[in-house]
Amino acid sequence: MSSSSPVLWYAGQATGVVSLVLFSAVTLLGVMVQLRSQLPGLPRFGTVTLHRTLSMLAMVFLAIHIVTAVADSYVNINLVDSVVPFVSDFQPLWLGLGTVGFDLLLAVIVTSLLRARIGHRAWRAVHWLAYASWPVAVVHGLTLGSGTGGMASGVALWLTVACVVAVLAAVAVRIRVALRPAAPNTPAALLARAAAPAAAPPADTPAPHHHYAGTSKGA
Repeated sequence: MSSSSPVLWYAGQATGVVSLVLFSAVTLLGVMVQLRSQLPGLPRFGTVTLHRTLSMLAMVFLAIHIVTAVADSYVNINLVDSVVPFVSDFQPLWLGLGTVGFDLLLAVIVTSLLRARIGHRAWRAVHWLAYASWPVAVVHGLTLGSGTGGMASGVALWLTVACVVAVLAAVAVRIRVALRPAAPNTPAALLARAAAPAAAPPADTPAPHHHYAGTSKGA
């Protein structure tokens, strides 16, 4: 087997794997944002900023992946195949899944740019497509990961497995939190939650002058 351009072939393989790793990280950060959690050493808004930055970086690598696949004449992939799924002569099903994933992500980006015009509700509905694009990209990477039309193997395979395990674990946590019964909003529960931050300081710590006033206000 020889490629028309080893540089294009290796670039296509590498950017494909990097794209999957980055999109997996974006999915993990998206779950963290939904849970309102944060990364150690980062404020909560830092997690959101990192999520957006990695999303754009992943799209850059994905664009390079597509361009190198089209430019390399080892397989017959054209620009139409990169945006219209299941029409390619080369592995139409597996390549088409990659196209579907790209189209879903493209819809997310376009609606994000038009978020102020289409409204938050419409943007949020389309934004869920990003989660749908991830498993599609995983199947695409597994089935065409060899670069010759075969299954992924070696480093590409193990990186894919690691991404799948990490994302599935995050999704499991998200589902568990969503199914957890909400805290009751009875008067007693509200008073208990309001009084919790105003607990008395240790005996050896002098109370600040506004302690009692703050406690009264919190109650």
